[in-house]
Amino acid sequence: MSTLMSRRAMIASAAALPILVRPGLLRAAEPDMAALSDITGGAVPIGVEERARRLSRAQALMKAAGIGAILIEPGSSLVYFTGVRWGRSERLTAAILPVEGEPCIVTPFFEEPSVRETLAVPAEVRVWQEDQNPLAIVAGFLRDRKLATRPVGIEETARFFAFDGLQRALPEVRLVSANPVVRGCRMVKTPAEIALMQLATDVTMAAYRWLHPRVEAGMTGPEIGALMSAATRRLGGSPEFSMALIGEASAYPHGSKLVHRVAAGQVVLMDCGCTVQGYQSDISRSWVHGTASPEQRRVWDTVAQGQQVALMAARIGAPAGAIDDAVRRFYTAQGYGPDYRLPGLSHRTGHGIGLDGHEPVNLVRGEATPLAPGMCFSNEPGLYLPGKFGIRLEDCFHMSESGPVWFSTPPKSIDAPIG
Repeated sequence: MSTLMSRRAMIASAAALPILVRPGLLRAAEPDMAALSDITGGAVPIGVEERARRLSRAQALMKAAGIGAILIEPGSSLVYFTGVRWGRSERLTAAILPVEGEPCIVTPFFEEPSVRETLAVPAEVRVWQEDQNPLAIVAGFLRDRKLATRPVGIEETARFFAFDGLQRALPEVRLVSANPVVRGCRMVKTPAEIALMQLATDVTMAAYRWLHPRVEAGMTGPEIGALMSAATRRLGGSPEFSMALIGEASAYPHGSKLVHRVAAGQVVLMDCGCTVQGYQSDISRSWVHGTASPEQRRVWDTVAQGQQVALMAARIGAPAGAIDDAVRRFYTAQGYGPDYRLPGLSHRTGHGIGLDGHEPVNLVRGEATPLAPGMCFSNEPGLYLPGKFGIRLEDCFHMSESGPVWFSTPPKSIDAPIG
């Protein structure tokens, strides 16, 4: 929901509550978890052939855009193209994908053995010593490959020092956005990627089904989230976020620092996701502990309809923003909003998803990117009533040749809220 801060960071901030999970809560739940087992044994990692196709696709897009190479820092794009899993620090590790030939990995000399442990494609590795300029090493590779006369694309999350350092090392080269290449590859998922996202979704849904009947009066959001994460691990997923918002906190999409405990008539809004082989799930569920009021039931039903309105608007070739437009028209007709006003839908209808929980492009007003087969999105048109409660139902879908396909099936009733 924010381009400036990741979902994980926002949830960590919102969940920084001044109490801890009660001692023994997870230990007490262990007998119940005994029936849970890893359901991801059939996961097929991304293989050599698929990575080769990714590089080939990237090079074709570079040629079409007139780009000679792209520079990628550690993160999901580096994993996507090279398999290298590495953290960012003041010491540059980066990949250069040239328009022709094998990629190059530039890394500190003492880090080379560790970097090679996850390198999954044929690539040259060039190292730099502590007294050297790593961007000069990058420039040297580009000159050696005779690419220093063409524009060089910079992946959109790269830090300024990498951009600035390369510009200083190659003042004659124009640095441009690598979005036409990186987005052009990553936005369209292959069947292998979609299969891993489906497994991640299956894990999260199984964890929800285990958790829901175990939520009790008196529990706090962090305690519920801890149980969800523990169940997710038992099922074979790596938890990314397990957020539970209770009562009035559910009216604020990423929660509140105040302590709220489950009580009769209170909304419990959960937003949870995990990874399998690096690919993510993202699912939200909302219910009422005990008996729902007529207003809670009405809002829940409206959000469920909003999800279906969004899905019906998701058609091949339609601009991504048209989905958000359709939902806002529907909500306005129901008396919410208009636009982003509250009570109503204060955030975009959805976001791209894949190796990152939030990826381009978003289902938001004005987004003109046409929907294409293989694109994957969240569908989460929540409604928020400040001072009262909020309801969010979130399920992800991928675009097939014939239209959208759910990863998880939305629930049909507040009385059976998991689905």
